[in-house]
Amino acid sequence: MEISLISFLTILGMGVATYLTRIGGIWLMTYIRLSGRLKGWMNALPGAILVALIAPSVFTTNIADMGAALVTLFIAVKTRNVLLAMLVGWISVLGFRWLQGNF
Repeated sequence: MEISLISFLTILGMGVATYLTRIGGIWLMTYIRLSGRLKGWMNALPGAILVALIAPSVFTTNIADMGAALVTLFIAVKTRNVLLAMLVGWISVLGFRWLQGNF
C-alpha cells in the first residue's frame, strides 16, 4: 500500500493541530482562576457528556440492552466502583442477549 505525500502531510497536520488544541487548552486554563461554582460545573461535565452519549442508544435499543443498562446503573450507584460496574454491565449485556436469543 502506497501513501501519497499529501495524504501523509494532511494526517500529520491534523494530528499536530489536535495535540496543540489540547495542550493549548490545558496551558490556557493555568491562567484562569475558577470559582467554586465553575469548578463544580467543570467536574460534572464529563459525566453529563457520557450520559448524553449513552442514554439515546440505551432507550432506542432492545429490552436486553435496557435491562443491562439498569443493572449497570444499579451496581455503579451501590458500589461507586466504575470498573466493577463496567464488568457487570458487560456480563449482563452478554447474559440478557443470550437469554433473548440475540447472541
